[in-house]
Order: sequence, then C-alpha cells, then structure tokens
Amino acid sequence: MRILWILPYSPWPATSGGKTRQFHLLRSLAARGHRITLLLHDKHAVSLTDRQVLEAFLEQVIILPRRPLRSLKTLLAGLFAPYPLLASVNGLSGAIKDTFERLLAEHWDVVQIEHTYTFQPYEDALARRSQPFVLTEHNVESSLGAATYDRLPGWALPFIRYDQWRYGRWERRVMRQAAQVVAVTEADARPLAEFAGKPVPVVVNGVDCAHFAAARPDPATRRVLFLGNYEYAPNVDAIEWALDEILPKVWARCPDARMSVCGFGMPESWRERWKDGRIEWQGFVPNLLTLQSSCSVFLAPLRHGGGSKLKVLEALAAGLPLASTDQGVSGLDLVQGLDYLGGQTAESLADAVVRLLQQPEVAAPMGEAGRAYVRRAHDWSVAASQLEQVYAQLSPLSQKEPACA
Repeated sequence: MRILWILPYSPWPATSGGKTRQFHLLRSLAARGHRITLLLHDKHAVSLTDRQVLEAFLEQVIILPRRPLRSLKTLLAGLFAPYPLLASVNGLSGAIKDTFERLLAEHWDVVQIEHTYTFQPYEDALARRSQPFVLTEHNVESSLGAATYDRLPGWALPFIRYDQWRYGRWERRVMRQAAQVVAVTEADARPLAEFAGKPVPVVVNGVDCAHFAAARPDPATRRVLFLGNYEYAPNVDAIEWALDEILPKVWARCPDARMSVCGFGMPESWRERWKDGRIEWQGFVPNLLTLQSSCSVFLAPLRHGGGSKLKVLEALAAGLPLASTDQGVSGLDLVQGLDYLGGQTAESLADAVVRLLQQPEVAAPMGEAGRAYVRRAHDWSVAASQLEQVYAQLSPLSQKEPACA
C-alpha cells in the first residue's frame, strides 16, 4: 500500500511512548513492503542525523516547523477559535495546509492521521476531495486533562471548563469524518466508539521483545526505576507522588534502596527539591538495556492518563518486576499478584516495592511472567498486523491500486 502518514512530532528520537509507537509501527509496516510518506511538523528542529534514521526506511519524509506555543496567533485562537487549545497549537498553519493539498493530488491507498488535535489543517482538503482517512487516537483527550489542568491557577477554571467542552465537541466532529477510528486499548475504544458513531478497533501498543530479551534485572542492586517523558503532565504527577510519599515509606523499611529517575525533559530544579543521595537523576537514556539490567524493580505510580504505557511494556519485556497502580497497567491484560504487584495508595505501592526488593523468589518469577505476556500479546509485529487488518477493511474507493504483498 501507498500510505500518507501525518504526525504532529518527529518519531525519532523516541523520547516518549507516543514517539516510540510511531517509530516502530512505521518501521514494521515499511519492512512489510508498504511505501510510506511521512508528513510531520515539530516544535523542535529535526537534526540531519535524525532525519536520516527515518529516511532509511520511509519513501519520503517532509518536515515543517511548528509555530511557537506563545505566538499571538495561538493565544488568540486559544481564546476565541471554535477549536480546543491543543488543536489550535497544532493547527492553523498555511504551510501545512498547502503541503497537504499538494500531496492529496497524488493517489494514496491510506491517509493515516495520528491524534484528533492535529486534524485542523487537513479537514477542508479531505472533505473537498472525499478522501477517506484513518484516525488513531492515543487517549480519550477530553477526559485526560486532570493532571494538566490541576497545574493551572484557580482563576483559570472557567477557561478549563470551556476548553474541555470544546475538546468534547472536537472529538466527535473529527471522528465522525474518519473512515475508521483506531484506539490503543479496549477501555479507550468504548468511549471513542460513542464519539465516532461506529465500532472502533484496537491496535495495541507494542515493544521490541527481541531487543529487550537481553536485559537481565539484578535483585542485588535494590534499585527502583521510573522512566517518563516529563513534558507529559501525568508523568510529572507520578514522579512527584513517588518521591514525596511512596519512596519515604520504602526507605523506612529498605534504607539501602535507590531510586533511579530517568527520561526526557527532566527539570533541573528537581535536584534541589529532592536532595536525598539515594535518588539518581539519570535524564534521557537512549539505550535502556544496561540501565534495566542494573535495576531490581520498575515502579509505575501513574494516577492519570489513558491508553497503555510504553514504559511499562518495555519494563515487562526486560523482565523487571513491576509495582503499579491500575492506571499504570491500563490497557494490559495482566493479573495482579501473578504478573505484577498493584496498589492505589502510597502505602500499598510502598508495600509492593518492598516485597519485590526483599523477596527475590517472588520478584523473579513475576518478572518472567510479565515478559512472557508481552512477548505473546504486544510485540510490534502484533500491532502492525492489527493495523494492516484495519487498512484492509477500508472502502474499495481508496484501494485503486493493488497493495504491496
């Protein structure tokens, strides 16, 4: 198939779960013979080296800059446009609109758009040409705002309520136009199907199981790992909760335990806020295998968010014993007590971490059970096959040329 794939960020380097999903799905589909053109706009400049990584397996890569967040146009649109704030930030671009218009003059078997909030520049051209498209939504965005909005001042509450209302309307507007809407979990598929007015299939988040099979967690280090992109508010909430409330309870019983905090976008101020020498500030780690092999437990204290968590899947694939909230394992068919230890409070999560640190005879089989589950249900080959099935069900009107084998 000839696929036009549209993104509001570069999938490489894979500094977040969403980017990891995009990179591996694109690479898996390209390896199966699909010819993919990637159109993206990014708030960060994409280096030549990073571009070449993508060009190694994609037919064409088109990169446009995104308007700065604090531009006057974005501010005015955020206040007065019918679109929600996220759609204004990622839209209202003449350059993107013109480029897309030119691309639609060509034949595409599939137009794939990621996220409702990136849809605005493409709406008119798609409707004018009656071009079917597939929309993948990674979260139920209108219900995701708790962690983000909680950080805004109280006087902003009327705007918050207004923007949530706008996003609910926007979700329905975009999804009703899509030939097919795709979710990443069954839990998200149910509300998305109501918005879309049609069944919503699931294309799971995945993991490179062969790569992470080389990881060998070490119970002797007594190191607890958390990994996240800290430009994403639910990850900020998770690590703040962990360091303020969960780890002190762990240290009361395991004073030699260490906490390794890793990921992209880590604020320098955190080193001053939490000065305990047992906290290891690692930042972004491109290759996780060495790090995972030096850790004993993965902690996923997530209280907000949607979809399924790539960081959790990667930890499971590495055989790391997992302590998690329900939100941390959302979208995953894991059994509490067999595949991981769960908890919803700081006390219960601390208990789970301590048990995994102090009882390696419990932790090791649990880590291997998680690894087996991911290998069975979440390898990227599984996700790529699910997406191909979605494409195969599109209207014959969009299948004017034979698909590649």
